[in-house]
Amino acid sequence: MFEGFATRTVRTGEASIFVRYGGEGPPLLLLHGHPRTSATWHRVAPLLVRRGFTVVCPDLRGYGRSRGPAPAADHVPHSKRAVAGDMAEVMRALGHRRFGLVGHDRGAAVALRLVLDHPSAVTRVAFLDGLPLSEHLARADARFATAWWHWFFFAQPEIPERVINADPDAWYRGDPEAMGRENHDEWRAATRNPEVVRAMLEDYRAGLTVDRRHEEADRARGARIGCPLLVLWSLRDDLEDLYGDPRTIWRDWADDVRGHGIDAGHHVAEEAPGPLSAALSDFFTH
Repeated sequence: MFEGFATRTVRTGEASIFVRYGGEGPPLLLLHGHPRTSATWHRVAPLLVRRGFTVVCPDLRGYGRSRGPAPAADHVPHSKRAVAGDMAEVMRALGHRRFGLVGHDRGAAVALRLVLDHPSAVTRVAFLDGLPLSEHLARADARFATAWWHWFFFAQPEIPERVINADPDAWYRGDPEAMGRENHDEWRAATRNPEVVRAMLEDYRAGLTVDRRHEEADRARGARIGCPLLVLWSLRDDLEDLYGDPRTIWRDWADDVRGHGIDAGHHVAEEAPGPLSAALSDFFTH
């Protein structure tokens, strides 16, 4: 897994970020979602390297082998603003002042914050199975709450930790054949760590509070994404079922929006690495 890639831990001041990186050419930063680690990209990253990119795959703050500060009552230490700051620092530490950006699921929320807070650093951005958190919440209805109930369960104090840590293998179910054995083993080790579970829950607690406020403040001041934007969604997931064409929503945030669906379930990097890497390569090359 990740043959030819190097690993490093980058200290960003209040966090230590584990990162894999390899290849030569224009840099691409790939941000994973919940409850994965950077290993979720193990089938995509080598394909992008072969297509001429430098690929950087970090574990987000608190996920996998990355660690951040202790949780706080206001959830700010696990806000997308804090995590995006980590990612900007990781890329500077690796010598990349400007780079392409890809975010999946919760990583898409970090990618949005990164492109808004550090616009001069991002050349182009791709969102996979993601919308702004505030857009999800503005449209939340009984159907959304039924399908995405875990957002609101994870936001409860202490209860989710007790439930998940009582039997993490039963809560976080994964197929080693579908995921790849090494990816599965790394992910399983992370989900068995109560410190990681707490940080992953803090990600969601921040999403419903401080992250939402940050996004709403952006909209109020008229902030927009100035670089080209690609949105890709999994046709066997529920994003399109809930919202229709997600490009319509993203056009409220950016002028140059393009994208399409990919025949996959939610974990697209593991299920459809060929079509995904081809779509990303085409977008970040042209």
